Order: sequence, then structure tokens, then C-alpha cells
Amino acid sequence: MRKLFIILVLLVSAYAHAQELNCSVQVITPQLQTADPKIFDDMKKTITEFINNRKWTGDTYTQNERIECALLINITKELSADKYQAQVTIQSNRPIFNSSYNSILFNWIDKDWTIEYAQYQTLDFNENAVSSELSSLLAYYAYIIIGLDYDAFSPKGGTPFYTKAQNIVNLNSNSSAKGWKAVEGLRNRYWLIENLMNTKYDNGRTAIYKYHREGMDKMYDDIENGRKAILSSFSLLDKMNQDNPNSMFIQIFFAAKVDEIINIFSQAPPIEKTQVINLVSKMDAANSTKYQKIMKQ
Repeated sequence: MRKLFIILVLLVSAYAHAQELNCSVQVITPQLQTADPKIFDDMKKTITEFINNRKWTGDTYTQNERIECALLINITKELSADKYQAQVTIQSNRPIFNSSYNSILFNWIDKDWTIEYAQYQTLDFNENAVSSELSSLLAYYAYIIIGLDYDAFSPKGGTPFYTKAQNIVNLNSNSSAKGWKAVEGLRNRYWLIENLMNTKYDNGRTAIYKYHREGMDKMYDDIENGRKAILSSFSLLDKMNQDNPNSMFIQIFFAAKVDEIINIFSQAPPIEKTQVINLVSKMDAANSTKYQKIMKQ
């Protein structure tokens, strides 16, 4: 009986103090011919354990509160025996209140991963020093995912985690690997966290909260006012975009939301359909043709 009691206590404790992330990891190698596949099976296992077993915040999560996310690591080139070039798709979801629906919150392809990995290698992470390129990359995106999730539940709630991601960028500022520096382009890890931390984009972060907490979460009980809140979030994004055109923030937002926006507003009244198409097509011109589907449904 005592043993059973101890087991139950341990199970309850594990449930009450779960880690923050529940990340599905895939490692694919469609372009490689020579590397041993066992290396990548081991890499997948090591990355999965590193992300899912580490405590990233000081907050308490239950098992069902863990953030659902995914990494698709496409190894594109073998640079040496234990060094690889990769493109990685990072996605995270946010559950919507009173529904089984998960809203995509982050959906991005980082084309500049350099992975040094030897079979059976362990991954360490130190917030104040660079342990490895791979652990820096994984920790950076863990904090981005968590920060966006907190922003979607409370106004600018993600700031502490963006600060940690920015610190990782600063620590890697002298790295020879791509993606950490401002001079390497306008769509990389440096600019993503710069946009999220820069007060110029505060309207965008408020829009993330308004879209999800005041919009999506309300649609089960009041679909019309939920849509109106989402529409008002686009007005905030539009104001931000006018002041700071062509930002990475705007691209990140709509990369996650384009299909969802079409589905939400396809059932809206004609005047709302016109309003939303005019707003989002201006900000997300690359998908302007897709948004026209709203009028056809």
C-alpha cells in the first residue's frame, strides 16, 4: 500500500509540474547519400529530450497546458563528418477556448541552421555562455515559442522570454554561423527578436493578444463580436505597418494566419469581408490573391 501511495504521489507531482513544451521533432535527409541514418535517429532523440525535458520558465505547467509545437529539420548538406547544413520549419499552436481547435501561432522556416552533431552527443545549455550552435538555436526558438504563447494570453506577457532569446543572439554575435547578425539580411533570428522587443512594434504585440484572447477565444460564445475583435487587431497591425513598413513582424504574423483568416471571414457579412480583405491584402500583399477567396465563399 505504501509503495502504491508513493507511486501515486510521484505521478501527481509529474502531472502538476510538467515542462512547458511538447515538441514533435522530425529529422529528414532527402539530399544526403553517405551519412549513416542512425546519426539522425539519435539526433532526433537528443533534440526531442533537450526541448521537452528542460524547464524553460519558472512557472508551473500541468500536462495539458504544455505548448504544442514542432520542428521539421531538413538536413540539406553534409559539411563534414559531424557538421551539417539544414533548413528548419518551426511551428507552434495555441488552443482556443471552449473548442478542440488549435490556432497556429508561429510558422517559420529558418534556412540558416548549421548543426554540429556527433552520435550519442549530449546537449547542454547555459544562459550566460554559448555551449554549442545547436543548443543556442533550440533554446532561442524555445523562448520565441513561449514568448508568443504568453503574448497571446496576456498583453505583452512574452517580454521575459524575448529577453532571454535576445541574450542568446547577443552571445552568438561573433558566431561564424549565419542568422545571428543584423548585417546578414532583414529576415533572420536577429531581426525576429529585434522586432518583438522594439517598442515600435508594440501595436503588433497588442494585436496578437487581441486577435487570440478577445477574438478567437470569444467566438464560441459570440462569433460576431469575436470577428470584430479580430478585425480591430488588424487595424492595430495596419497602423504599425504604416509606421514601419515591410517589417519581419508582419511577415511572421501572416505566415501563421493566412488560411485561418480566410476561414474565419468567409462566413462574415459582406461589409466585413470587404474591410478585412482591404486591410490584410495591403499588409500581406504576397497572399492578396488568396484573400479573395473570402468573397467567393
